[in-house]
Amino acid sequence: MKIGVLKETKVGEKRVAISPSIAKKLIDKGFEVLIEEDAGSASSFKNSDYEAIGASVEKRGVVFKNATILIKINPFDEEDLKLVDKGHILMSQLYHKSNPKLIESIAATGATAFSMDAMPRISRAQDMDVLSSQSNLAGYKAVILGAYEMTKIFPLMMTAAGTITPSKVLIYGVGVAGLQAIATAKRLGAVVMATDIRMETKEQAESLGAKFISVDNTGEESEGGYAKEASEDYARRQKEAVNKSLFDADLVITTAMIPGRKSPVLITEEQVKQMKNGAVIIDLAAAQGGNCEISEMNKTVTKHGVKIIGTTISPESVSTNASDLYAKNIYNFIMHLTENNEFKWELDEEITDETLIVQEGKIRKN
Repeated sequence: MKIGVLKETKVGEKRVAISPSIAKKLIDKGFEVLIEEDAGSASSFKNSDYEAIGASVEKRGVVFKNATILIKINPFDEEDLKLVDKGHILMSQLYHKSNPKLIESIAATGATAFSMDAMPRISRAQDMDVLSSQSNLAGYKAVILGAYEMTKIFPLMMTAAGTITPSKVLIYGVGVAGLQAIATAKRLGAVVMATDIRMETKEQAESLGAKFISVDNTGEESEGGYAKEASEDYARRQKEAVNKSLFDADLVITTAMIPGRKSPVLITEEQVKQMKNGAVIIDLAAAQGGNCEISEMNKTVTKHGVKIIGTTISPESVSTNASDLYAKNIYNFIMHLTENNEFKWELDEEITDETLIVQEGKIRKN
């Protein structure tokens, strides 16, 4: 079976879906791997790196024509779908719940499509979970960006001229990104506080050295390992509990997202007005509307003396590591779905069932 790896066309994207080391593992398992020319160049992987391990580097049209499985990171776009036919099996993040027109377009080609972002949050699927692997890097990078944008340093520092007190960092959302942000900020010497609707995250946050801001979450349980949308009452109580820490914070990182829905607003403009002059907010949920009321995607907005940076910080900025982790997720997923280089099509199995969005032109999941 031939696996085709396509070059990402999304503006600003630097990652590639398969790294040379993982391409070699696939080849060792008996698959043929075709790489679109320069697909890995922005991640520091040269065409010759792929050729050296036995992959073939081809022009875009050749990859579409000869490969059975087509792999990307971002959703297949209109130009991609012009070259897709009913024999193709597509794998990428499709965000099918918020992209119904894309799913209809894929179905119209007669192809089959798996969505990597639909991976169930179960222990068996942890090594295939691209949202976790990429969010880990996003949490790390958010702290580094915040440190760069702040006008203060993170750690306590004692000098002959006097003592510099440590910066205060507040993190909303103790998922994968939030936990990595806590760990990174603590390593840099900051005083870290964190809050989340899921009380089960309290122990995790505290184990990394953060002070957890508790808000009674009765009736606000999470769904499938993800935080669900909070009630108005919980949102009000959370604001009251978090405000003191928010107004004292030098850096705030927000990571709260709900799959397929608009991000919850956790910081209003009124709250921003009461924050420290010179404080920085890194809003990782900006692509879905933002956790801060006045954040804008891919923009830095300075308002009321606070710098608000709306971003996904997506792991594009650390594309070598991000590509390798995504590739490992894909490798594990393909190993799960296949036996003797053939798909098993176990439609009742949870991982297959949740991720198989379109099968031979028929939409299975909306």
